[in-house]
Formats: sequence, C-alpha cells, structure tokens
Amino acid sequence: MSARLNLVVLGKQGAGKGTQCHRLAAHYGIPHISTGDILRSAVKDNSALGREVAAVLDAGALVSDDLVIKLVEARFREADAAGGGLLDGFPRTLAQAEALERLLGEDGVKLCINLDVSTELVTERLSSRRVCQECGSIYSDTDVEAISGTCSKCGGDVIQRADDRPEAIRRRLAAYEQDTEPLITFYTSRGLLATVDGSRSPDEVTAAIQAVVAGRVLA
Repeated sequence: MSARLNLVVLGKQGAGKGTQCHRLAAHYGIPHISTGDILRSAVKDNSALGREVAAVLDAGALVSDDLVIKLVEARFREADAAGGGLLDGFPRTLAQAEALERLLGEDGVKLCINLDVSTELVTERLSSRRVCQECGSIYSDTDVEAISGTCSKCGGDVIQRADDRPEAIRRRLAAYEQDTEPLITFYTSRGLLATVDGSRSPDEVTAAIQAVVAGRVLA
C-alpha cells in the first residue's frame, strides 16, 4: 500500500465537514484540499489556471469538471501533499470521482468518509448560522456577535446568508442528495465507504473517524 493517505470527506451542508477536516488534516499531517480554497487561491495567484477560473467566474458560469480536475492535480503536486491529502468538496460528481481515481493512480483514495446527519438536524444547524461578511467567521444565532450584528474578530457585519434560510436549505440539500448518491455507490462498490454518525459532538465524531481510519487504512 502507498504511504500516501488520501481521504475523501462527504457530508451535507451543516454536517460539520469544515470542523472535522480541520482537525483531521492537523492530526494526519496532510493538507485540507478544499475546492473552494483552491479556486480562490488560483485566482489570487493569477496563474494561467487562475486566470481561466477568473474568466469563468466573471462570466457567472460554473467551473467545468475539466478545470477543477486540473486544479486538484496541480494541488497534489505541491510539496505539502507529498504524504496525501484530505479532499473536501471534490469529487462532487461521478465523472470527478473517476478522474480522481485516474489522477491518483496507485496512490488512490484510501477511504471515503460519509458524515451522516439527518436533514432535520442540518436544517436546524444552518438556519441558526450567522456569518461575518468580512472575515467569514461563523456564529450561532444565540451568540452575542449575531445578536449585535458585529463580528468580535474584525468588526464586520454578521448576517444570516440568504442560502441559510429554510427554503434555500431544502433546495441545497435536495441537490446534494441527487449529486452524492452516485458517489456513495461508487465508493461502496470499491469497498472504500465508511459512514460515520455526524450528529454527535465534534469530539465524538473526530474520535469515530480516527478509529475507522486506524482500523481500515492504517492497520
């Protein structure tokens, strides 16, 4: 088995992927590879791929699978990914999953972790979420920052995003389920899917993920 630890994390919006990816990346010493971060970084760096991304975004279009795959491939060539990577937001489609399989070759995806949280719970979590427009810090609607409308970190405005309102959440979750079902089938067929109950406390979820990685990948 390759020494590279490549993990894919799936989960509905509000399932806690961000928290878990941050913890797991630190624990295993591999980079958290988020497609959102890659796109923003590419545009900021003004690389050839970044300019291509910027042109697509400026036109209000969706970034194609081919372009996202090129960006992920470039990210895996960076020095900090020598030991593998923790993929968040990629793959989103079956075509991307198949492309990732080709890209990684013998290194491969070692495990796909699916954070399972009920639609009711993630709707509750997302509905209560408030976000700073300036720095992106996240608060609950009961936090003093949300009540005052002012971020304690940067002084920016703390708001409820339009896509965190119940009707928008339902649309986003329906789209996620439709897109993810083929990925669940894909990784299940390869014996690589591990479903973890994401409704528990963050510490309990982290411990459960580390246990399954230890038992199925690092054993």
